[in-house]
Amino acid sequence: MAELYTKIREYRSIYGMSQTELAEIVNVRRETISRLEKGEYNPSLRLAMDIARAFGAAVEDVFWYQ
Repeated sequence: MAELYTKIREYRSIYGMSQTELAEIVNVRRETISRLEKGEYNPSLRLAMDIARAFGAAVEDVFWYQ
């Protein structure tokens, strides 16, 4: 079964953004961002798009299955 991978942590680092700041931008709790980064949560399509948009990136650049 494919597993979801994410570069949220890397993008946050590039933008100097905390989990809390990203959570506020995409209107979720900080814990959701933390769980996404740990691979413990699969985002909805809308959330994935909102996160990618926050970084000015394509969804495929932030999330992928392997």
